[in-house]
Amino acid sequence: MHKTAITMALLLANVGTVAAQGKGATDFPTRPVRIVVGFTPGGQPDIFSRLISAKLGEALGQTIIVDNRPGAGGAIGTKLVADATPDGHTLLCVSTSHVIAPAVRKLNYDPIRDFSGITQMYSASYMLVTAPALGVKSVKDLIAMAKAKPGALNFSSAGMGSGTHFAGEVFKDAAKIDVVHVPYKGIPEAMSDTMSNRVQFFMAPLASSVNQVREGRLIGLGVTSLKRAAIYPDIPTIAESGLPGFEFDSWGGLLAPSKTSRAIINRLNLEVGKALNAPDIQQRMRTMGAEAAPSTPEALDKQIAREIALIGSIAKRAGINPE
Repeated sequence: MHKTAITMALLLANVGTVAAQGKGATDFPTRPVRIVVGFTPGGQPDIFSRLISAKLGEALGQTIIVDNRPGAGGAIGTKLVADATPDGHTLLCVSTSHVIAPAVRKLNYDPIRDFSGITQMYSASYMLVTAPALGVKSVKDLIAMAKAKPGALNFSSAGMGSGTHFAGEVFKDAAKIDVVHVPYKGIPEAMSDTMSNRVQFFMAPLASSVNQVREGRLIGLGVTSLKRAAIYPDIPTIAESGLPGFEFDSWGGLLAPSKTSRAIINRLNLEVGKALNAPDIQQRMRTMGAEAAPSTPEALDKQIAREIALIGSIAKRAGINPE
């Protein structure tokens, strides 16, 4: 084919692609949109997906269905969306477990390559808590005790590979202390044994620990975010308590299958962002210890890749291998 003819053919193909993408965004959605949550109802990914569903559905002109698909630490629901048609009608709400999963289990999907970020939805701190009986009053006190008794202190978690587990591992790594991880079946069990001082500290979800701290059953030493929590501003950050720059938040984000058109991604980013910026939704999130945190698709993709690398390196140093 003549060079001029080839150039013209390529131009026409590009015009057709752009037109198709534009048409897809204009037509989207053509049926109800499903947000898959890989956990049982009641957790933040589930609650916050339902919280934005009415506003998002109104903006898109379609019903938003929140579909809980629990199992394998969220991997069952994640695989379902990885294999879904990339047309924007099947989305995935992920939590911190999405970046932890590659470090603790063998996956049948790629958490980076198989997805395109839409937006981060929220962030929430963990609170480092201890029993009053332990006798420590600050993060520095706890680190000093751990260094004075290598291997003698334990920290609890809501299970191997949970966000609370790796919040503890990140703290252990940053503080350079030798402490032992004790996994439990869930947050209530981990909290209970921390209150009784059977284990010495717990990186508790903020919303789960506030009442116990206010009632004096636990001592709140620090929060894992870079700024103090709005619902408990008297408790310092770990970063300002002896570990400058320390940060490890729980967060949630919305993903689409990879190869979803950029036009649809951008439309979803815009409408979810509007919902997250609504004052009533922001207030509801704050009452649950979280902050609305909309982002660009690119920022979410970079965050996921960065945290997978961070968790992977910490898991390797801790001797944790995928099973």
